[in-house]
Order: sequence, then C-alpha cells, then structure tokens
Amino acid sequence: MEGAKLIIEEINREAEQKIRYILSEAEKQAEGIKAEAEKRARAKAEWILRKAQTQAEIEKQRIIANAKLEIRKKRLALQEEFINEVLRSLKERLANLPKDEYLGVVKDLMLQAVKELGEDRIRVSSNEATLQLIAEKLEEIKAFLNEKTGREIRIELGDKISTIGGVLVENADRTIRVDNTFEARIDRLESELRSRIAKVLFG
Repeated sequence: MEGAKLIIEEINREAEQKIRYILSEAEKQAEGIKAEAEKRARAKAEWILRKAQTQAEIEKQRIIANAKLEIRKKRLALQEEFINEVLRSLKERLANLPKDEYLGVVKDLMLQAVKELGEDRIRVSSNEATLQLIAEKLEEIKAFLNEKTGREIRIELGDKISTIGGVLVENADRTIRVDNTFEARIDRLESELRSRIAKVLFG
C-alpha cells in the first residue's frame, strides 16, 4: 500500500508541475497575444490618426481653395460692375457732349469713314439731333472733308437711326457702310477699353 501511495504522490507532483507549466505557457501566450493586440491597436490608432490628419488637411485645402475662388468671383464681379459703370458714364458723356465739341467729333468720324470707303459721295445716318446738326453745318463739314481728303465730297442725309451719337456712313448705292456710331466704336474697342479701365481701377 505504501508503494501505491508513493506512486500516486509522484503522479500528483508531475501533474501539478505539468499544470503549472501549462498555466505558465498559457500566461506567456496570453501576454504575447495581449502585447500583439496592443501593438495592432496602436498601429491602427496611428493609422486612424494619420488618416484623420490627412482628411483634415484635404478639407482645410478645400475650404481655402473655395474661399479663394469665392473672393476671386466677388472681385471679378466688383471689377465688372466698376467697368460697366465707367462704360455707362462714357456713353452718357458722349451723349451729352457740348455742341461745338460734338461737331468736331462728327467731322472726324465722317472723315475716317470717307477715307475707309474711298468714295466721293456718301450717305450719313444718325439720330435726329445729329442729322439736324449735320444739316445746319453741312457746308462747314463739306469744306473740312474736302480739305482733308483733297477731293470734292458730296453728302446726302440718310435715315434716322437709334444711337446715342456718331454716324453711320454708306457709299451712294448703300452697298458698303462704315458704322462710326458711338455704340459701334465702343463695341469694337470694348476689349481694349475694359483692359485699360481695369488697369486704372485695379492696377
């Protein structure tokens, strides 16, 4: 019986040692798993943080870009408003030129048209006030054109048209025309005028 007891005790000791070893290994594995999990969690947290930082930077740049675009749009709208106001003022100024100054402008516009047409007989259309002015100063205008061109220019008064001023000049058979009304000239020069006005106003 004593021998059996010793054998049982030995088995129990070995079992306890085995259990302690198993528990130790389990604890080591658990620590390893925990450490690995913590490592992964830190890596994931860093990745999440980096991703959040990247997204925040992208959003910041998007907001800045949108703000710059909005500022540019407002600046362009303000610039356009100023330029249009200057053009309106220019048209108003041209429409209200003093009679003597306006006559000089009309003479110059007619001279440009005569030179462009290259003909001695012309037909002039404009608004009612301008046609009346040309009729009143017809001899003076003809003398001016004759002197400047070295030719005898004959002038026929044409139709009344809608314009703030200037002249529409045609050859006698109305196949060729030079539109020297103020609106037409401003339209032709608008790009240059806008550029010059923008430079003066905004540098």
